[in-house]
Amino acid sequence: MVDVTAKGFTERRNGSGADAAGVACSVGIMAYNEEANIADAIGSVLGQELSSSHIAELIVVASGCEDRTVPIVSEIVSQEPRVRLIEQERREGKASAINLFIGAATSPVLLMVSADVLLEEGTLDALLRHFEDPGVGMVGGHPIPVNGETTFLGHAVHLQWRLHDRIARESPKLGEIVAFRNVVPSIPTDTAVDEISIQALITQLGYGLVYEPEAIVYNRGPTTVRDWLRQRRRIYAGHLQIVDQQRYAASTMSSSRVLRALAGSGSFGTPRAFAWSIGTVGLEAAARALGRYDVARRRPQHVWEMCPTTKLHVAEGSAQSQQNVLVFHISGFHRQQLQLGAHASRQLTQRVRDRIKGAVGSKATVSIGRSGTIIALVDGDREAAERTAAELVQEIEATPLSLNGHGTTVSVSLACGIIAFPADGVPLAQSIPVPAMLEPEPAAAMAT
Repeated sequence: MVDVTAKGFTERRNGSGADAAGVACSVGIMAYNEEANIADAIGSVLGQELSSSHIAELIVVASGCEDRTVPIVSEIVSQEPRVRLIEQERREGKASAINLFIGAATSPVLLMVSADVLLEEGTLDALLRHFEDPGVGMVGGHPIPVNGETTFLGHAVHLQWRLHDRIARESPKLGEIVAFRNVVPSIPTDTAVDEISIQALITQLGYGLVYEPEAIVYNRGPTTVRDWLRQRRRIYAGHLQIVDQQRYAASTMSSSRVLRALAGSGSFGTPRAFAWSIGTVGLEAAARALGRYDVARRRPQHVWEMCPTTKLHVAEGSAQSQQNVLVFHISGFHRQQLQLGAHASRQLTQRVRDRIKGAVGSKATVSIGRSGTIIALVDGDREAAERTAAELVQEIEATPLSLNGHGTTVSVSLACGIIAFPADGVPLAQSIPVPAMLEPEPAAAMAT
């Protein structure tokens, strides 16, 4: 059973009261019936170690909550002096709650984080360091879903956020966690896409936007078609409203950008992935058509019906991510060993191991086996691990590796297989096909 008491919060948050150095930041969490995640969300914020800023206060605005959100936060308030609680008797929409937060916050930088996300260590530092540049007005992080990719909707959610990531790197589109200068007095109370509304106001004031891929937050996407359509319909209608009211269009509203991101997302590598990606495009098209219909009918969106499947405990999803064993083998290794000699062939294997380590990340375990074999243990979804491996194989095969520091280069051909161990179900073993055309750029995230 999940511990959502103040005691559980205290045990999880590292006991960190960050040194009061650097720029002060006020954190806002807007909550409606978030008993499953609110304690973890607060703990993941206050547990961050900050080097160039500090959290002066964390304000939770609870709007018409009918569950245990308010008692849970009240217990935390009694133990953590930086946490404040503002209650709204009635639910008046997230924008209304944000305006309460903006009015109550006292710091020069405000940070908003959803109540149903968890932060990777270092996320706040990665966001807040950008405010050392006086021209930066708003910074957004990199959402990664905890949904498994072994179902159609799991694939759809991951594809959505991979495209968001690719588009935001080209033209910032900020959401799920954002930090901005305290220069916005309020936002329109009828907006359904608050981050984009703030983004529009910040740019109109002449400030720049920054997307920070290293500021990672984990969220949970919908697990039913009904919830997917409901969420995507509301978001698209909200974007159309921003275009009409504030004359500002999010970068994800550009069809050409979305299509370019989709073409380079690596989401068509297998027949199943191809079919599911096409299905995701169809769902998104349907949601956008419904959103356009809602705008034409002037249907209000600012107080929306929640998607129940997105409110499940996020920490459980991230904790249950499967482990993947990637096995790479240098083709023709025995022949190369005879040609290069024992020392150079060992150096070649180490070079390949280092490239693999750089691609799969510092948290993965990568070791050298016998006869030109390298094994990597990678946590996360199987399809994400497959994409990383396929891109890595193509990159290594396209670029000869240098040996001995004397200009000697060797071309390498790699074979790769994967064994995936899911949280439940049977392990899956298969070889990894390498698509003919893959962009080496990291693909991590249908656009919101």
